[in-house]
Amino acid sequence: MELTTRVLVTGATSGLGLAMATALAGAGARVAVTGRSGERARTVAARLPGAVGVALEVRDETSVARAVDEVWARFGGLDLLVNNAGLGMRTVNPRFMTHPRGFWEVPAEGFRAAVDTNLTGYFLVAREVTPRLLAGGGGRIVNITVNESTMTRAGFVPYGPSRAGSEALSRVMAADLLGTGVTVNLLLPGGATVTGMLPDVPEQHTFLDRAVMGPPIVWLASPAAAGVHDERIVAAEFEQWLRARQARNDAGANENTA
Repeated sequence: MELTTRVLVTGATSGLGLAMATALAGAGARVAVTGRSGERARTVAARLPGAVGVALEVRDETSVARAVDEVWARFGGLDLLVNNAGLGMRTVNPRFMTHPRGFWEVPAEGFRAAVDTNLTGYFLVAREVTPRLLAGGGGRIVNITVNESTMTRAGFVPYGPSRAGSEALSRVMAADLLGTGVTVNLLLPGGATVTGMLPDVPEQHTFLDRAVMGPPIVWLASPAAAGVHDERIVAAEFEQWLRARQARNDAGANENTA
């Protein structure tokens, strides 16, 4: 699948963001690799075909506007925003997998930092990009989320609530943009994933490879995903989801011709 899509990926210098940027660039998309450090973003982008690196701090409105302006000018527009930048539990508890803490032990500044990044950051970047997509006649937004069990798991404040908020935000965005030509979808790995956000844990724990995000994000950037809206796609189950979707489409087509 050869893409001509122009994509901005937040938090793309490591983890899931880097995996998606790599897959998209490998499929032919022009990718803007963004991160808090412009130097690091440019270093990562230099390793990907046709990519550019841009500094973007998702918690800062001025930084967001500046970065989107730069990417828009360099690419001549955008077709897809991937909201991915996030702070994990390690920022408030480095041993959260083995020594979870109660919410009352979480420092207020740690809570605010996670919400500002994982929820407000999604809002700020989408708010900056969406009017441009609407003016251009359409586009796509993919917001990265997590398993619902992670949102309510003991010891997962502030990460769980921040991701629950970003998922609710995504649903409202999809409702607001219904019928406009701008689509919004959710994508999640489907399990604990090697991202650099996890601490060292016992060997019996198994994790998904972050490359699991590649096939679904490339598909969501492709012509095959035109019109796909308000879907929640689990990357680890992507092939099954795609087959089920095709079966539903085929069944609908058969009913219409009967």
